[in-house]
Amino acid sequence: MKRTALLLVMGLAVTACGGSQDSTGDDAAAPTTDSPAATEPAAATTEPAATTSTTEVPESMRGKRYCEVLLLSPAPTGIEATVYNSYPLGDCPDAQWKELDGVAIAAEQGAALALLNGPRYWLMDSVERDASDVISSMFGSIEMNRYATVAITDTTSIGRSYAPQSVDRKSVFIFRAGQTIYRLTADDGRQFVMQSWSQQNDATLSEGDLAGLGSRLQLPAGWSYEAVTLTDELRVGTPDRPAQVLQDELLNSYSLID
Repeated sequence: MKRTALLLVMGLAVTACGGSQDSTGDDAAAPTTDSPAATEPAAATTEPAATTSTTEVPESMRGKRYCEVLLLSPAPTGIEATVYNSYPLGDCPDAQWKELDGVAIAAEQGAALALLNGPRYWLMDSVERDASDVISSMFGSIEMNRYATVAITDTTSIGRSYAPQSVDRKSVFIFRAGQTIYRLTADDGRQFVMQSWSQQNDATLSEGDLAGLGSRLQLPAGWSYEAVTLTDELRVGTPDRPAQVLQDELLNSYSLID
């Protein structure tokens, strides 16, 4: 199999770690009207005024750089890839990334093939996941966590853009209200949100290019691409069933909006 074809499918496994956050939201970007909470004058008191405290909003992971190592092995139903990801352990420095040798890594790890997937950049703001099964490993001088597996049961889908694959990552991707998302709509009405963009096929691609990316993509008949500003939080995926993930021809990755 060609390396590019394998990357197109196996790179679908992009995931992230991160602690659990309690948050809710709708999948659609529907307008909402927020009513400010009513306030009442404070009651008179002789006690010292309480110190005001605020809850700091966690830093967004959007735009953070990462890389992956994918270890491929034969499986009874086809091909399975175990996915290791550098986020949030580091930003995958370019010099260290270029030192990695996929052939040597495969031999060390007992895999049939090791693919180097990156650099990539996140587009969600945060991730909820169960970290109980996360395992850390070193690849050269880059530390990575194991976050997901990809099972390819239909090997004819390898190398095909816009072909969804099943990714077991046990996580929920969260896009905050007010953020711009980049969305594919399939001919059957399914919608996929871009979760990460890649510089593997276009080293100059930046986040600023994504709004106009539709003119560059060779979309299947009946498909469309658009930039949408969220008015509500968007939550994509569930911890209890595999995600459906596809890539475009530039290796940008998208998750199905359930």
